[in-house]
Amino acid sequence: MGIFGRKNTDETASAAGVNPELAALTGEYTIDPAHSTIGFTARHAMVTNVKGRFTDFTGSLVLDGTEPSRSTASIDVTMESIDTGSADRDGHLKSADFFKTDEFPTMTFRSTSAEALGGDDYRISGELSILGVTKPLSIDLEFNGSAKDPFGNERVGFEGKAEILRSDWGLTWNAALETGGVLVSDKIRLNFDISAIKNA
Repeated sequence: MGIFGRKNTDETASAAGVNPELAALTGEYTIDPAHSTIGFTARHAMVTNVKGRFTDFTGSLVLDGTEPSRSTASIDVTMESIDTGSADRDGHLKSADFFKTDEFPTMTFRSTSAEALGGDDYRISGELSILGVTKPLSIDLEFNGSAKDPFGNERVGFEGKAEILRSDWGLTWNAALETGGVLVSDKIRLNFDISAIKNA
C-alpha cells in the first residue's frame, strides 16, 4: 500500500486517489544514513560495470499522505566519502579530473515537485548540484513500506533510481580505448535505498 495512497476499489476512494488510512504517515522524516545507500553505476572500458557509493550524507523528507504533490526531499552528500572499492580510483574521482572535492565538497539535491504514479510508485523531481552546476533530476521511487523498529522509531523505506549524463554537470574526463570507445561511460545510473525515521 503506497505511502501517498493507493486507489481503493470503491468509487469514492478511487476518485480521491488517496487511502485515508495512510494519513498517519504524514510528517517530517530524517534519513538514516546507517541503513540507507546512495550509490551509482558506471560502464568501464565498454565491457563491465563499476559500482560505487557515498558513505557520508544527510537528508530529510516531508511526506504528505493525503496530497503527494506537497511532499519534499532534501539530500546533502559529502563528496570525499566516495567509495568504489579501490583507493586509487577513489583518489582519482576526488581529483581535479572529476569531482574536485577540495573546491566542491558537497553534492546536493533539492526537490521541486512530487507525484504519485499509481500503486507504490512515485516520482520526485528537483535540482541536482555538482561542481557548482545545477541541473534538473527526476527520481523514480518505489515505497517499500513502513514499520516501527525495536527502538520505537517510525520508519518508512523507499528504493529509487535515475539516470544522468555526467557531462551535463561538467564531468567530462575520459580516455580513448585502442579498440574504440572510451574508458568511462557518460551515462551514470543512480540508485537510492532509503530508510527514514519520523521526527518526534
